[in-house]
Amino acid sequence: MSSLFHHAKPAEEIPTAAIKVDKVVKRFGNFEAVKGISFEVKDGEIFGLLGPNGAGKSTLIRMMTTLIPLSEGKAYIGGHDVEKEPDAARRCMGVIPQALTSDINLTVEENLSIYAKLYGVNRAERKRSIDELLEAVDLVKWRNAETKTLSGGMRRRLEIARGLVHSPRIFFLDEPTTGLDPVSRVAVWEMLNNLKAKRQLTILITTHYMDEADRLCDRIAIVDHGKLVVLDTPSQLKQSVPGNNVIEAQFLAPPEDWEARLQAFQDVTSVQSEGSGMFRVLTTNGSRTTTELVEMAVRNSVEIKTLTVQNTTLDDVFVHYTGRQLRDEQVKTFGFVIPPRPGMQP
Repeated sequence: MSSLFHHAKPAEEIPTAAIKVDKVVKRFGNFEAVKGISFEVKDGEIFGLLGPNGAGKSTLIRMMTTLIPLSEGKAYIGGHDVEKEPDAARRCMGVIPQALTSDINLTVEENLSIYAKLYGVNRAERKRSIDELLEAVDLVKWRNAETKTLSGGMRRRLEIARGLVHSPRIFFLDEPTTGLDPVSRVAVWEMLNNLKAKRQLTILITTHYMDEADRLCDRIAIVDHGKLVVLDTPSQLKQSVPGNNVIEAQFLAPPEDWEARLQAFQDVTSVQSEGSGMFRVLTTNGSRTTTELVEMAVRNSVEIKTLTVQNTTLDDVFVHYTGRQLRDEQVKTFGFVIPPRPGMQP
């Protein structure tokens, strides 16, 4: 009898986190898009995957939501292994892809109703949930309007309501505000915070907007070239960067060694040249470095065109951990550069 117990295979441990990703890898042929990423998302938090286009964020979220298989590793949603229990994992999650996918020829209510039916929500619960969600996303007046008549921001709110119509515990949003104007983006952020509180949701979003990650997320994982570079709260990430202040200064025709001169200041931790005489300076003492910078410009008869001082941002965090700026990577995809469209979010 003791021999049987000795050889018995232990039961697989069920993760207690809302989401657990353990050494996940995804390969497409010889290309490794996701390279052994691991993290956990706690119940009730908003967790952000921050990185440029092509970093592996969307591939990772598609594996977690059972759309594509894992090459290696494990992923658990609500305690369910996405490979062994895909249906159970799907039932406890809502998913909003980056593209708008609601049927434009159906009304707002019809889009919600069809989705609820696909999840097997009964009639009474379906009506209650749709009424509640239309109120939550401020679309009550448009419930009978055809979806094609809605603005981009309203369609995004409809998509979010549709993803919640079956009352999931865990909510995935892939680039939720891409293409929206600033006012609509802020409205979506406020709505997500309200929905999280009212429905006790765990939310995972992917984004390449620094302000979105900073405003929404309890914790942020920076992903770059398929790897998880760093993970922490927004405040801890900013505190981890040497230099508490950022000085952005633009000079008219500075000397060639100007960057080296700025770097030589006592409190400066890093200097980046951004072209056209613009420099971004990280320093542990903003007031002293500003004074030194102005005095040096006066001594050398170099005109200062603009000068601003601010606290460390997530942009600085990204530069610190990856060696480049996120905004330089946003328009790159598949090895070529797409020129930014007029009015495109910088």
